Amino acid sequence: MQPFDPVTARLVVAVSRYGSIGRAAEHENIAPSAVSRRISELEARLGVALFDRSLQGARLTPAGEVYVSGCREILRQVADLNTQMVDFSTGTRGSLRLACTSSSLSGRLPELLAIYAQSNPGISLDIQEMSAALALAAMDDGQADIAFVADNNDVARFETEIFEDDNVLVLCSPDHPLAACLQSGKPISFDTVAEYEMVGIHQSGALDRLLNEAAARSGRALGERVRVETFPSLVRMVEAGFGIGFLRSTSLHLLAGTDVISVRLSDEWASRKLLSVRRGSSPLSRPIREFLALARTR
Repeated sequence: MQPFDPVTARLVVAVSRYGSIGRAAEHENIAPSAVSRRISELEARLGVALFDRSLQGARLTPAGEVYVSGCREILRQVADLNTQMVDFSTGTRGSLRLACTSSSLSGRLPELLAIYAQSNPGISLDIQEMSAALALAAMDDGQADIAFVADNNDVARFETEIFEDDNVLVLCSPDHPLAACLQSGKPISFDTVAEYEMVGIHQSGALDRLLNEAAARSGRALGERVRVETFPSLVRMVEAGFGIGFLRSTSLHLLAGTDVISVRLSDEWASRKLLSVRRGSSPLSRPIREFLALARTR
């Protein structure tokens, strides 16, 4: 049998993560045909099928589950070894790989990274924006040193620190029936605002999940007039009068230059935190240590 090929292993893990050869190829900056060929050649060598392919995507077979689990372990060990070697090198070289959700890149993280980059010009920053699920998968696969995700994700297997507050806000336009209430600045309950039509945000996101869970607990069905894919679009649609909206406090800067009114939800579930997440078993290189130290002091 031919020796272990880390490039093909990364591609197999990527396909399993995204459930699609095309999406994996896009993420890995390689042609889909090349990914498909590598996997087919690997399957021929192993004598087993790793994926069930269909028009809906690529799903791991039982053999594929075992193979991907082994690949992840090997790739984590390689990533950890590279991290350990950073502290043996001379000078200030190294890298910091971050997996970031959109909300984390809307808060204080960009400014913090700018300070870090200025103080560490020799450190290469690899910053990838992705969903929380993919960010945590990148941690599992050894593809990131630190991930930033909301605290309503399953992070029990990781070491976590609170990075910043990320409370849920409700928004409305100045001529909305809720405007006078929101202008008082006092936190308001979800039940009070949930009766109004809302501008929805992309399905399966952390905020969408929070809102639907809250609605289910209160026995309500959220009335969506329109649904958008990005938070800037949500703010614009709320400002135009299409309904109320919900936003995380890390995205509060999006209201600058608008007349949209906002106030924090008073419900306990709406008091959220944004977490920095890392694998406890992975070594702490100097770039990682210094970034975490900076994050704790600013």
